[in-house]
Amino acid sequence: METKWLEDFVSLAETRSFSRSAQLRHVTQPAFSRRIQALEAWVGIDLVDRSSYPTRLTPAGETFLAQALEILGNLQATRNMMRGHRSAAQDMIEFAVPHTLAFTFFPHWVMGLRKSFGAVKSRLIALNVHDAVMRLTEGSCDLLIAYHHASQPLQLNPDRYEMLSLGQETLAPYAKAGPDGEPLFRIPGRPNERVPFLSYASGAYLGRLVDLIIKRSPAPLNLEAIYETDMAEGLKAMALEGHGVAFLPASSVKKELRAKRLVLAAPSGPYEVTMDVRIYRERPEVAKHVRHGVQALWDYLRETRGA
Repeated sequence: METKWLEDFVSLAETRSFSRSAQLRHVTQPAFSRRIQALEAWVGIDLVDRSSYPTRLTPAGETFLAQALEILGNLQATRNMMRGHRSAAQDMIEFAVPHTLAFTFFPHWVMGLRKSFGAVKSRLIALNVHDAVMRLTEGSCDLLIAYHHASQPLQLNPDRYEMLSLGQETLAPYAKAGPDGEPLFRIPGRPNERVPFLSYASGAYLGRLVDLIIKRSPAPLNLEAIYETDMAEGLKAMALEGHGVAFLPASSVKKELRAKRLVLAAPSGPYEVTMDVRIYRERPEVAKHVRHGVQALWDYLRETRGA
């Protein structure tokens, strides 16, 4: 039995909707339904009356709900107690950060904090976007840093989570520079000529933004996907070897642009998109525990975000 099944069940009891709970739990509805069924199989009895709308619990489900809440409460209390024993790490702030930002934005940002805010002891948990969001919603980190675009918002309830903007990032196409300093490949490309394309894996957050760029393109892009991965650093490595065009965050290619190893593979503007870089936390009024160091950092970021 997995604790996330209990959390799914509690969410369903609160929303009375499979689709809404799946959204809040950051999973597809079929996956959410399978997890509820797995919990029922473990308990050995139906917990949900699926014949009614909105969804309601069976009598057994109502009984189990009280137990599930108590179990989750005890687990969280035990976890907080164990954290209290980590005296040496009391001032360590835990960040959940998607891989791309972990490699590019985070090191520079923390260095800036050290100069203006003061020393920051940080523990970085690098994940994909989905798992990074889950870390925050499960209470397994203090702060989440992630990209935001209006077309791909993170499904975080603003009543429970608050956000600050840390800056902006541009996603644009890059290719290896040839001996003449020009890109080896260009988009949109010549008619009847396919451009080798280094793409993000299906479902990757940046991949969805690349799809948006392609959809909005003023001219058809003759792209031929020859490689894919869910990490921007992997695409950059392939682009540096001259394999094709990759859409990369500007912060990830600063050194390569200065060294003229990579160059823009398209005119600036129509083939790029600008994203926000945002930081999220659970609101103190709903959080079970707020550490002083995290609060101090958040207060500083809120006061200086206009600078």
